[in-house]
Amino acid sequence: MFLSLYLVIIFGNLLIILAIISDPHLHTPMYFLLSNLSFVDTCFTSSTIPKMLVNIQTQSKAITYAGCITQMCFFTVFALLDNGLLTVMAYDHFLAICWPLHYTVLKSPKLCAQFFS
Repeated sequence: MFLSLYLVIIFGNLLIILAIISDPHLHTPMYFLLSNLSFVDTCFTSSTIPKMLVNIQTQSKAITYAGCITQMCFFTVFALLDNGLLTVMAYDHFLAICWPLHYTVLKSPKLCAQFFS
């Protein structure tokens, strides 16, 4: 059951990324942020679920100290990236709703690049 849910998450996020990359009409800031969110969500779930699946399969709950620290570091980094992307997406939606006529000026490609630098 967990393996099937994990595969749905991976393939769903990859499908979103491929759809955004393949269609030139979707090369806007909103879809750029959505594809980055899908990538970070894929990495976020991949930081813990594979070890959980191995533990379920082997009936073992052991993990090395280095493995635990590594897993927690990746989990924390991807959780922070996820929250940061959601914050930037909220700001993007705020601009689109409150100033729709100024949106293209306010959301220039230079500003999008500054969000990630």
